[in-house]
Amino acid sequence: MAENTENSLVKDLIEAGIHFGQRSSAWNPKMNRYIYDRRNGLHVIDIKETVKGLLLAKRFLAKTVAEGKDVCFVGTKRQAKDILEERAKDVGMHCVTERWLGGMLTNFRTIRTRLKRLEELEAIEQEDNFASYSKKMESQLRREMTKIRRNLDGVRAMDKLPGALMVVDVKREMTAIREARKLGIPTIALIDTDGDPDVVDIPIPGNDDSMRSIDVIIRELCKAIAEGKQGRSVSEAASDKDDSAAEQPRRRSRRSQYSADAPTPSPEAEGPADQPAAASSES
Repeated sequence: MAENTENSLVKDLIEAGIHFGQRSSAWNPKMNRYIYDRRNGLHVIDIKETVKGLLLAKRFLAKTVAEGKDVCFVGTKRQAKDILEERAKDVGMHCVTERWLGGMLTNFRTIRTRLKRLEELEAIEQEDNFASYSKKMESQLRREMTKIRRNLDGVRAMDKLPGALMVVDVKREMTAIREARKLGIPTIALIDTDGDPDVVDIPIPGNDDSMRSIDVIIRELCKAIAEGKQGRSVSEAASDKDDSAAEQPRRRSRRSQYSADAPTPSPEAEGPADQPAAASSES
């Protein structure tokens, strides 16, 4: 079963053109270990290395998400935008597809402030559609809201730093990779023959210019994320069950009603049940 799945994956990757690299004149020598051949002035990527990197990335993402951490997808090139937005939304993860703002990770508090400002502007729009402002001020506020939404809408639910960063095209997204490395956030990348594989933790060698190849890679990674979220749900349910069992009070036995500090009263001290209390004083 697993072999059939892997064969199907290899077929999808080849049909998507994942093995077509850049021109041989524009290659990065560090990618030599991932190159199978050179044909018609183009490098051909070793599909075995692509599958190896993809499977490693899937295992890592499934484990990361199962531990309660999130993943942020980054791809601002035209071929990747729609794919990342759709796939990331399906699995409830975050994405940056418009422009990576400097400090999006290293200055995360400021980014959250801007998102709070977006919520304020949306509340004003919902309340009276900016009717209480002048035409000039309304125009300024709408432009501000549109700009924030365009740049940060994909990360508005990201209330903490992600557990991993998935990048399409390392040359284009080098700022995001540098910030992640500075904070110790693991990085995964779909990387073409003109990129540097040493700047990321898990490189997936493959064509990063083809929409079909990008879609296959992101689709497979999102499957792993979905599996990780299922594991997260199971572990959370088990944790809640353990907590409820721990909070449930135990029934106390009749013997435990008498503690060590209060010794069990003897029958002589209590006296017979049918004898009046005054009888003991008379004797």
